[in-house]
Amino acid sequence: MNDVDDSSSQRQHYRHLELARSQVIELLSRQAVERELLQRSSSENRRQDVVAQLVARQHQAALETRLASFHPADIAFVLESLDPDARDLAWALVKPSRRGAVLLEASDSVRRMLVAHMAPDDIAAVVAPLDSEDIADLVGSLPDDIGQQVLQRLDNADQAEVRSMLSFPEGSVGSLMDLDFVSTREDASLEAVLRLLRRRKLLPPHTNQIFVVDRSNHLRGLLSLQRLLLGDPEAEVAAEMTRDTIYFYTDDLMREAVTAFEKYDLVSAPVVNLHNQVVGRITVDAVVDEIKQRASTESLRQVGLSEEEDLFAPVTQSARNRWPWLGLNVLTAFVASRVIGEFEAVIAQLVALAVLMPIVASIGGNTGNQTMALVIRGLAMGQLGSAQLRKMLTKELSIAALNGAVWGTALGLFTLLLYQRLPLTLVIAAATMLELVVAALAGVFIPLLLQRFGRDPVMGSSVILTAITDSMGFFIFLGLASIFLV
Repeated sequence: MNDVDDSSSQRQHYRHLELARSQVIELLSRQAVERELLQRSSSENRRQDVVAQLVARQHQAALETRLASFHPADIAFVLESLDPDARDLAWALVKPSRRGAVLLEASDSVRRMLVAHMAPDDIAAVVAPLDSEDIADLVGSLPDDIGQQVLQRLDNADQAEVRSMLSFPEGSVGSLMDLDFVSTREDASLEAVLRLLRRRKLLPPHTNQIFVVDRSNHLRGLLSLQRLLLGDPEAEVAAEMTRDTIYFYTDDLMREAVTAFEKYDLVSAPVVNLHNQVVGRITVDAVVDEIKQRASTESLRQVGLSEEEDLFAPVTQSARNRWPWLGLNVLTAFVASRVIGEFEAVIAQLVALAVLMPIVASIGGNTGNQTMALVIRGLAMGQLGSAQLRKMLTKELSIAALNGAVWGTALGLFTLLLYQRLPLTLVIAAATMLELVVAALAGVFIPLLLQRFGRDPVMGSSVILTAITDSMGFFIFLGLASIFLV
């Protein structure tokens, strides 16, 4: 009963937090509008303006108190949900001591906007209380010249650690590892390790195991906190530790670490250099952030957006981000229109073709997207070797042929019911089957070719697929119609 009550209380608390967050967003948006109206008001209403300003200050004080009770992630969410004017107002209400943590939680686009008007001294003061890996994350997202100025204003110890973190390639385990970890020797007793932990007084977050190293800091094994607490205090670490460990090198790709954490249910894992010396650890919070970032990036790249875009970014900037793939869309739409144009005489003789041809193209696009999603997932997880790829291609072509036969027949019967023409029925049934086969081929080879040429398989893949399925759908259907119907 107590467990149910506690769970209900937590859910209620979270709902209250969401409600409070929504109220703050609404109040900040309203206050930004009121401030703009005050600036436009005439001198005739000066007395009213003074009253309005006093009320606005009271609201600001209340909002500042409310924001102070929020978690940095909630403050970041509030900032991302506001237009630029209201965002500036909210940022001014965040205490300087908390701004570093808020920047760390904010999206890259919002973070860049917030620091754009800050001096390097101010940025350095904001990030100084953070851990080295967090500072490296923030500095790495800044323009190079500003990032270097911020680094120069940090103390020597932080500078060395941050520069070390920044030296690793983006997307590598080394660039996201945590430098704070607990280690011990094999010949130490469990009681000695416990005394070591008591002297620390504070454990690094997500510490579920202690790294066992030799005198040269080479990784020897892992000692879980469970074995440490429940084992015989007089026993040596060597007797209680696990030697069969999962670890990563600093230059391993982060996506490989994500796969390992998902597969083995890891909370943390050691990171070693090329000499097998422990230099840090990768934790589940870094993995979750990477999963979230990758999901967000992939959802944007599928429609041709190369980077995360601020919801309230300037119109011209947002428009420029979308130009390349809109240009490609124009080109592919022109190709599709030329395909239709080549069969203009056929369509003129049989108007039903104009009504039915979008159906064929639409079915092909759906099939291609399903196949392409599976291929991209297989590539991301490293499951598509040459043998597996051949089997998958055979399977997808078989599925396309089967679905083409089933739904081509269904579409043919529907066409027969509408137009009472058997030849037209056979043409649309055959076109549907051929279009699904073409869509399956496109769904397999588009991400493979993008990867082969060094591009992200997700980047614009849906745009290219739509172009192929539309053009080929029109060509197959109208081509068959011109041969057998006209």
